[in-house]
Amino acid sequence: MKNKNRYAILMAGGIGSRFWPDSTTKSPKQFQDVLGVGQTLIQTTFKRLVKLMPAENIIILTHLGFKDTIKEQLPEVKDDQIVLEPEMRNTAPSILLGALKIKKRNKDALIIVAPSDHWIQGEMEFQQNIEESFDIVAKNDKLITLGIEPTFPNTGYGYIKYKKDGDGAQPVLKFTEKPSFSRAEKFLEEGNYVWNAGIFIWSASFIIESFKQHQPEMTRLFEKGLSVFNTSEENNFLQNNYYKAQNVSIDYAIMEKSEAVYMLPAKFKWNDLGTWKSLEDELPEDDYGNTVVNARFFPMEASGNIVKTSNAKVVVLEGLKDYLVVENEEILLITPKENIQKVKKIREDVMDKFGEDLG
Repeated sequence: MKNKNRYAILMAGGIGSRFWPDSTTKSPKQFQDVLGVGQTLIQTTFKRLVKLMPAENIIILTHLGFKDTIKEQLPEVKDDQIVLEPEMRNTAPSILLGALKIKKRNKDALIIVAPSDHWIQGEMEFQQNIEESFDIVAKNDKLITLGIEPTFPNTGYGYIKYKKDGDGAQPVLKFTEKPSFSRAEKFLEEGNYVWNAGIFIWSASFIIESFKQHQPEMTRLFEKGLSVFNTSEENNFLQNNYYKAQNVSIDYAIMEKSEAVYMLPAKFKWNDLGTWKSLEDELPEDDYGNTVVNARFFPMEASGNIVKTSNAKVVVLEGLKDYLVVENEEILLITPKENIQKVKKIREDVMDKFGEDLG
C-alpha cells in the first residue's frame, strides 16, 4: 500500500526556450515527446512519481494556458490537482503555494518537488533515492536536494558544494549558478561539487517554517489565502494576489539561506534536457554520428548532425556536417551546432520579426 503521507509538487510551468522551436510558449517541452519514446516528458515524470505515492497526491503547478493540455495528457488527474499560476513568478512562490495547499490537506505530509521536463535513467535507483530522502525528512528538519555526480565541466548547470561527511546526505556549503568553464573545471578537480538537479524533498511543515524564516513577506501574502486553498475560491485569490509575490527561485529564496540543506548523491543518470546538445548526450547516433528523432533520415556524406521532425518526414542531408535541423508545423531551424547556445536569442529575434506567437 502506498504511503498516503507522500506528496509531489510537479513543476510544469516553464517554457524551455533553449529547446525552440520544438518547445514554444504554446507547447513547452514538458508536453513534447522530446526523445521520441512515445510519451511526453510530463507523462514519463508522472508515471515515475505514482510508483512512490497515490496519484491523487500529485499536485501539478503550471500556467493558466496549459490546463487542457495536462488534462489531455494525464486524464487521470483531477481538476483540483492542477494549480494554475496566473503569471510566472519563478519557483519559490509556486513551491510555497503547493506546500501550503498540501499541508492543509495533511499536516504530516512529506513532499518531493520535481521538474516535469527532465530525463532520468534508472527508475529503481531513482525510487531508492527518494525513499531514502523521505525517510530522512520524516525524522529530521532537513531540506534535501539531490546531487548529480558531474561527468564534465558543464557551464549550463548549477553546482552544489558539499562537506564530505560519511555516507548518505551531506551538508551543503554553497550553491553556484552556471559557472564559467574554468570555474567548473576547478569544481571537478576539488571533488566535492555536484550538479544541482532541482529535485527537492522535505516535510510540508519544515519548508513552510523555512519560508517564514527566510521569506516572511511572501509567506504572509500566501497565508492570507489559507482559508480558500483547496476550495472553489482559490483561483480568485490567486488572480488577485499571486502577482504580488517576489519573482525569485527556490534556490535564492530558501536553499542558499538555510543552514538545514543537505545533498543526497543521486544513484541514477540525469539530464535536464536544457539544450539541443542534450539529445546527443542521451540518444544513440547512427554510423555517421547523426542523432535523429522521428525523421526517416537519409544522410549523404552528412555527419554529426542533430535532426528532429514533428513526424516521420523523410529528411535528406547532403554534405552537411555538425548542424542542428529542427522542424515543426510552422518553423524550420537550420543552424551550426556551435550556435546551440544561441537558440534562445534566435527565438527572440524570430518573435521580433514575425510575431510573438512563433515563440
